[in-house]
Amino acid sequence: MHGRPRKALKPEDEVASAAKAQKLQALQSLFLSNHHSRNYCKEALDVNAKLLEINPESYTAWNYRKLAVQHKLTQSDLDPDSVKSVLDEELRVVESALRQNFKSYGAWHHRKWVLSKGHSSIDYELRLLDRFQKADARNFHAWNYRRFVAALMKRSEEDELNYTTDMIDNNFSNYSAWHNRSLLLSSLLEKKVQGFSSKENALSDEIELVHQAIFTDPDDQSAWFYYLWLLDQTMKIESPLLISSWPTHGSEVTLLRERCRANFSLSSFHNLHSDSGIFLLILYFSEVVEGVSSTTVTVESSFFTNEVLIWKPLSTNNSNASKVWIAHVNFPNKELQHSETYSMEISLGHSQGITSSSGYSYSHHTKIAFKVCVQSLGKEKNEEQDEELISWKDENFHNFETQSPEPSPFVYFGKLNINEDHEPTASEWRAETITNEIALFRELLSEITCKIGKLTLARLMKAHDALLSQSANKTVHSEESLALYTDLIELDPFHSLYYRDAYSLVLLEQVTSSWESLLRYSYHYKRDLTLSPLGNSVCLRLNNLSLSRIGAIDKLLWVQVLDLSHNQLQSIEGLEAMQLLSCLNLSYNNLRSFTALAPLRPIRSLKVLDVSYNEIGSHSIDTTRYLCPSPLSHTEENSWNSQEVVTGADNVTKYWDAVLILKGLNLKQLDIKGNAIADEQFKSILGNSLPALKWLDGEVLH
Repeated sequence: MHGRPRKALKPEDEVASAAKAQKLQALQSLFLSNHHSRNYCKEALDVNAKLLEINPESYTAWNYRKLAVQHKLTQSDLDPDSVKSVLDEELRVVESALRQNFKSYGAWHHRKWVLSKGHSSIDYELRLLDRFQKADARNFHAWNYRRFVAALMKRSEEDELNYTTDMIDNNFSNYSAWHNRSLLLSSLLEKKVQGFSSKENALSDEIELVHQAIFTDPDDQSAWFYYLWLLDQTMKIESPLLISSWPTHGSEVTLLRERCRANFSLSSFHNLHSDSGIFLLILYFSEVVEGVSSTTVTVESSFFTNEVLIWKPLSTNNSNASKVWIAHVNFPNKELQHSETYSMEISLGHSQGITSSSGYSYSHHTKIAFKVCVQSLGKEKNEEQDEELISWKDENFHNFETQSPEPSPFVYFGKLNINEDHEPTASEWRAETITNEIALFRELLSEITCKIGKLTLARLMKAHDALLSQSANKTVHSEESLALYTDLIELDPFHSLYYRDAYSLVLLEQVTSSWESLLRYSYHYKRDLTLSPLGNSVCLRLNNLSLSRIGAIDKLLWVQVLDLSHNQLQSIEGLEAMQLLSCLNLSYNNLRSFTALAPLRPIRSLKVLDVSYNEIGSHSIDTTRYLCPSPLSHTEENSWNSQEVVTGADNVTKYWDAVLILKGLNLKQLDIKGNAIADEQFKSILGNSLPALKWLDGEVLH
């Protein structure tokens, strides 16, 4: 167990083991006979007690004792002393079993059950626990039972916190004591008990305590885990925040009612093409929230009434809660000679109703004001037939003009008009605390090499940059954080995938931290813009960055063309928030199945998708997303009729996930070559299931 090799038994041990097994078998047979005949006499209970002394893990034997106790307690002539005697006998049997194995789940559960009857004295329980915890101070069964007993005794949480301090002073490596301390401290802070009413003071004291443990033995992980929990509590803001939106406050967006063939002086960052005149609103919160509706979010415009606006959560599990909420606004459908500009304003926080999963309400009065310029531009004859194939070759892109007069999306970042202050004192304390911790752990790592120390320092730096981003879009520690994760990948290759994901998140935060940084990854498409689905949109090229995970999505809501090729992505989770995407390149990644593309299903604007040269079809079906007997019965696509697309059971079992994901998209161009699944049969199925598809693997479909 736990990496320890088994040792061969000595001959005398084998004899003893065989005798024990024979005795256990005899007791088990006799016990089951009594159990089936519902025999609860003293002799039968003695047999049961002997069985549990040898094998405390027999759940059936413990359940039998419960039935026996209930049978005795229903006798009408039983006086209070007799009831206590029956229950005390149960406690004695449990204690005897625990001496054989003090980590027995069944024994501890049975003892809880007996005490919950309310007839037994609990004064003895803490003394019993002291003995077991001296034998094994990290026995989580005993700590769990201690919390149960403390609640029965109405023992104060302050006294229990002091007990954990004593246990930690005796042994810094007592992970269970640190864990129990986190539970107690959370409760005391929530109740704002005297001495814990100030979160800043209480957490500062805890950080000082854990420093003693970490610097005494940096290689022990128990204190490190508690420290990471303290870091999370330090950065935690209880009330959810609105951290991003589309459109952003103060922006001007041009809505093109039809794709134009001229007038490309329009802003390439703030153009939207919509033949139907539907305009998208996106709200991106700091955590999962529910309750976003026309009651809690007000949208005002000269032509629009809030009552008809429906907000929907972007949730892949059909939940009514999400970080991202969207709504669609229908602009007046009328002929325009030139253009017409509308002012719009989104307000929230003026009424209760938006709440986080932890029960906290969104209470910040927020206004997002912007303008929408609607243009109705004529579409030339046969233009749709003349649209060109999108090619992602490097020579088709050129750097975005640095001297361009148009405003960047980042001009508007951080301009959510929040009228309330965000705990300025707490923010100053957070920044000062994190700054001090960074200096402290830099000093520690200058003296020793410690993997968890490097990981903690990288997390501290990320936390500090997150605080800075609230007041200014910049990162000051990203290069050092990236270097730390690079070291960790070499030091600890067993966890390299985790470090690569963390590296990717830091890198994307660095890329999106400022307009100057993002400009290096912004390109224009060189080819004839009048014939391209890209229009004059800016392409964000995040290719060849060794990304294994997507992040910083809240800063990329404006992106319509995205190149993520030549990375190491196995998942694109989070991409569903980028509702404006029209063209996406995911070629040369490590996507293993079409189910990895599920985040694309809510993006109705997607026209061009390249997933060529991945690993789709090389692995078994991704069963982690579809936990049901048949994929056809999954709730994600109840309306799918397989007979509309394929015939034959073989086709269904081989291609069902691809059809489920792609069927709802309005793709005009799709590239799947270089995947194991890309055979002629599959291409035929795609042609039938995607009626809008015009190009498949660079060839025109007939």
